[in-house]
Amino acid sequence: MGARKRNTADQKKEAAKSRYQAILKNCPTSPRKMRLVTDLISGLEVNRALDVLKFSSQEASRRLEKLLLSAIANWQAKNEGVRVEESNLFVKLVHVDSGRVLKRLQTAPQGRAYRLKKRSNHVTLVLDRRNKEVEKTSK
Repeated sequence: MGARKRNTADQKKEAAKSRYQAILKNCPTSPRKMRLVTDLISGLEVNRALDVLKFSSQEASRRLEKLLLSAIANWQAKNEGVRVEESNLFVKLVHVDSGRVLKRLQTAPQGRAYRLKKRSNHVTLVLDRRNKEVEKTSK
């Protein structure tokens, strides 16, 4: 490995240490349906995002809620003794990629067959702290 690659790899490792994330792979939901749910929570505070996911009627929201709880647990493992409510955590990034596609056949009339694509996706969820600036008002 060259010096430039090694330096870049070291920088990525250092950045990953301060990054709180959870990854869900091969989720059997189409990426389009998952993106509809991820757009609801991107940029929200963690507790508000959990509420949105809990009361959402989409099936993908259950899987995303579990992923968000996993990301929170990853954050708590690195920051012991700090409460989630006081930490100002928010959903920084939710990224949905296409996963493997299972190709199946469905029977059709007159001896034919239709092709089905059963899509899956990979979801990456990243948390970060939001710095609340306290405004001092002079009286």
